[in-house]
Amino acid sequence: MDRCIVLVDAGYLLGAAASLLAGEPSRSRITVDHAALIQALRERAESETERPLLRIYWFDGAPDRVPQPEHRRLRVMPRVTVRLGALTRSDGRWAQKGVDAAMHAELTELARNRACSDVVLVTGDGDLLPGMMAAKEHGVAVHLWAVQAADGDYNQSEDLVAEADERRVLDRAWITQAVRAKELTGVCAPSPAPRPEIAAILSAPLPESALGTAAESPAEEGAHAPAAASENGAQERVPAPKGVPTPKDLAALRAPGVHAVQHPTTATLRWSSDKGWVDRPGGVSEPPEVASMPTLAQLTTAEQRWADREEDITTVGGDPYEVGQVFARRWMSRLGDQSHLQRLSTMYPRIPHRIDGELLRYAARFGLLAHKDDQIDEHDRYAIRAGFWREVDVPAAAEHAPAGE
Repeated sequence: MDRCIVLVDAGYLLGAAASLLAGEPSRSRITVDHAALIQALRERAESETERPLLRIYWFDGAPDRVPQPEHRRLRVMPRVTVRLGALTRSDGRWAQKGVDAAMHAELTELARNRACSDVVLVTGDGDLLPGMMAAKEHGVAVHLWAVQAADGDYNQSEDLVAEADERRVLDRAWITQAVRAKELTGVCAPSPAPRPEIAAILSAPLPESALGTAAESPAEEGAHAPAAASENGAQERVPAPKGVPTPKDLAALRAPGVHAVQHPTTATLRWSSDKGWVDRPGGVSEPPEVASMPTLAQLTTAEQRWADREEDITTVGGDPYEVGQVFARRWMSRLGDQSHLQRLSTMYPRIPHRIDGELLRYAARFGLLAHKDDQIDEHDRYAIRAGFWREVDVPAAAEHAPAGE
C-alpha cells in the first residue's frame, strides 16, 4: 500500500525535546501543544515520504497503563492511535516498561500485512533494531527521525542509525513549533489565583489550640493525620506538619468576610471523600437540608453526560484546580433551586460529603490517582476544592449581598 505510518516513542521525543530546550530530560520542564505536534508530524511525514498518512501511533508509558490527560486528548484526534506501556519507579526514577516491545510488535505486524510502504520511526532505542530489519525484509522503507541532541551528538542507537533507509533530524526550530520550555517559577505550572479566603487559611500559622488538640480527634479510617503508637499499644493521632493545615485547623481558622455558620461542638470536620461531619458520642447528624443537596449526577441528563465526556477529553487539562472549577461550574449551571447554592456558601470550607465524594471521583478520571496508591494526594485535594470554591464564590457573593449575609 502506498501509504506512510508514523510510530512515535513519546518518551524519546519529549525527553529529548526537554533536554534540548530545558537542559534536562524531565518532561515536567516543557509544555506541549499536542494538536500542533501531531499536525507537524503528519505534514512532515507526508512531505518526506511523498505518501499520504494512514495513521500515527503514539507509544507512551502510564502508571498501571491508565491513560493520562494528554493520552485522552491524543486518542480522540483524527488518525492517531495511542498505545500505552507501564510506567514504574525504581531508585527514584521513572522508567517505561513494555513500550519498546509494543513498538516492535506493531512495526513487524504492519510490515507483514503490507499496511504501508513507508514507516517513520521517532525513537532512539536500539531494542527496535530487529523490528526495523524485519520491516525492511517485507519491502517497507524505514525513515528514522532524531530529535536534535542538546550536546550536538547522537541521541540514538548507532546500529539503529546505520540500519535506517533514511534519516532526518528534527531540529530546534521544528521542535519549538509545538514544544516550549517552562519558565522556572518554583512550581511546575502557574495556577489560577485562588479564592482569597483559602489563600489566607493556607498561609496562616496554625493556632496553638489546634496544635495542642490535634491528637484528641478520634482515629478515623481515611483521615490524613498520621497514626502513632501510644505506650499501651493503642493507636492515637499525632499533629499534622505545619506545612498544610489539617481539616480541624481549617474549621478553627476563619478569614475576614467568610460566610460561615457555627459548627456543632460535638462534630469534627473530616477532609475526606467519604464523610463530612463525623459524629462524636452524643453528637448530631448532618442537617437534612444539607444531606438533600442534589449531586451533579442527579442534575445531569444523558445528553449532558455525553457532552461532559467530550469536553473532559478535548478541553479539560486535568490540573486539580481546573478540575474543581469545571465540576462546580456544571453543578451550579444545572441547579434549579438556588437556595442550595446559598446554603452551600455558608458551609465554607466544607463541601457536603455526597458532593465532595462525587467531586473527587470526577477528579480521578484525570489521572490524579497516579503514583498514589489509589488515593488523591492531599495537596491535590486542597487544589481541587479550592477550584470548586473559587467558582462558587462569585455567584454566591451576588446572592448574599442583597440579604446582607
